[in-house]
Amino acid sequence: MQKILIVEDGKAVQRALKRLFASEGFSVEIAADGDAALALVKQTKPDLVMLDLGLPGLPGREVCRQVKALAPALPIIILSAKTDEWDKVMLLELGADDYVTKPFSPRELLARVRVALRRSQAPAPEPLATFGNIAVDFAKMEVTRNGETVSLTAQEFKVLKYFTRNPERVVSREELLNEVWGYTNYPSTRTVDNHILKLRQKLESDADAPKFFRTVHTVGYKFVPRDGE
Repeated sequence: MQKILIVEDGKAVQRALKRLFASEGFSVEIAADGDAALALVKQTKPDLVMLDLGLPGLPGREVCRQVKALAPALPIIILSAKTDEWDKVMLLELGADDYVTKPFSPRELLARVRVALRRSQAPAPEPLATFGNIAVDFAKMEVTRNGETVSLTAQEFKVLKYFTRNPERVVSREELLNEVWGYTNYPSTRTVDNHILKLRQKLESDADAPKFFRTVHTVGYKFVPRDGE
């Protein structure tokens, strides 16, 4: 039975979400604040976290960041009354997998949960990928460059994984937003460019003349793993 951790301080919303997910066969844990949520992530190892932003104590954004640090592959769906574009962009860059605004449709919420769970359980790529002086261990979520560990955020790792699964193919920004972030309609493509820039800075020998993460003007990007050959 798959387990969902609901991080929400409102009793009425807690009850509604618990009834919704329990009726669909999920096991449900509830945390009313960020500290309790982090403890339950460690203790119960949920399959998905449903995270409200308006929490007492530890802010929801910090909870998101810390959960991803503890369990980078654990899907997080943000549930919030806020609709500001920059809030969405920032949270997705912290590694959140989706963002649902209140009030929400129970049917839509269930659909998004199932999509996030399917993505998290998709067959893993090859355990090790190499290109140039870069080695990527997907099982351990570790990246090294010339033998030295390179620190990637959870979302940067997702982008890198998608590129390694699609080498030598032009990938549009919209495709990345859809397949990596899970959005078909997204407020801005700038977040994609920012993530590519970060990958270049961390993995290219010269970020201004990239060999691996190439720009295809007006279209998107192409990952060329063979040293730019």
